Amino acid sequence: MKFLRNYFRRHAQNCIGAIGALSRQPLASGLTIAVIGIALAMPSALNVLVRNGRTVAGSWDDIRDFSVYLQPGTPIDSAQRLRNQLDDSEFVESARLISADEALIEFGADPEFGDLLTTLENNPLPHTIVVRPIEAAAPEDLRELEQALTRRTDVDLVKLDTDWVRRLNAMLDLARRGVWIAAVMLVGAVIVIIGNTIRLDIQNRRAEIEVSKLLGASDGFVRRPFLYTGFWYGLLGGLFALLLLAISLWLLSGPIERLASLYGGTFEAPGVDGTTALAILAGGLLAGLGGAWTAVARHLAAIQPRV
Repeated sequence: MKFLRNYFRRHAQNCIGAIGALSRQPLASGLTIAVIGIALAMPSALNVLVRNGRTVAGSWDDIRDFSVYLQPGTPIDSAQRLRNQLDDSEFVESARLISADEALIEFGADPEFGDLLTTLENNPLPHTIVVRPIEAAAPEDLRELEQALTRRTDVDLVKLDTDWVRRLNAMLDLARRGVWIAAVMLVGAVIVIIGNTIRLDIQNRRAEIEVSKLLGASDGFVRRPFLYTGFWYGLLGGLFALLLLAISLWLLSGPIERLASLYGGTFEAPGVDGTTALAILAGGLLAGLGGAWTAVARHLAAIQPRV
C-alpha cells in the first residue's frame, strides 16, 4: 500500500508540476495551446458542417427520391400492393403512396392550378409512389429497379435521375474522405508541434536531467514530467478547440438559416454533439501524449551524465 501511495503521489506531483510550469510561461504556453486548438478545430468544424449540410436546400435525402406514376384508373388496392413490394425491396429505404385524390387536393391548394382543376369533371391525376432508395444503393441497382417497374402494365412513368445519385454519392464520399484526410494531417501537425515544444523543454533542462541521472534517477522518473506536459497541452488544446468550434458554429448559424429559408428547407442550428466533443478531446490527448513520447524517446536517451 505504501508503494502505491508513493507511486500515485509522485504522479500527482508531476501532473501538478507540469501545469505549474505551463502557467509560469503564459505567453508561450498560450500560443502553443492556441495553435493546437486551431488544428483540432478545423477538421471537427468540417465534419459538423458536412453532417448538418443536409438541412440546406431542404434535405439531400429528397434528391435521391424518385417517383413512380401509375396508369390513370389504376385501383388504389393495386397501388398499395406495389407500394408494399417496393417498401420490401433491398434497395429501398421507404416508399410513400400519394393517391390521386390526395394529389388533387395538393394541386387545388395552389392558386395557379386551383381554378383550372375546378373545370375538370374527372380527376386526371394518377396515383404516385415516391420511393427513397437506401444511401448505399448503386446507380446500376436503381436502373435495374427502374426497368423492372417500367415493364409493369400498371406503371405509366418512372421519373428517376441516376445522375443525381452519382453526383450525391460522389459529393458525400469526397466530403467524408476530405474530413479524414484533414483530420489525419492536422493531428499529425499537432504531434509535431507538441514534440518540438517538448524537445525545446528537454534542451532547456538538459543540466537538470544530467544531474538527475547522475544521482540514479531512472528513465521513467525523468520522462514522466514531460509526458504530463504533453498531456496538458493536448487537453487544453482540445478544450480550446471545442470553444473555437462552438463560437464558429454560432456565428455560422444565422447565414445558414437564411440560406436554408431561401431553398424552402428546414433548419436546425449545427451544434457540437457529445461524440464530436469526445473525439476532439481524445484526439488532443492522444496527440499530446504521442508528441511528448516521441520527443522524449528520441532526445532524452542522448542526454547522459558526464562524470
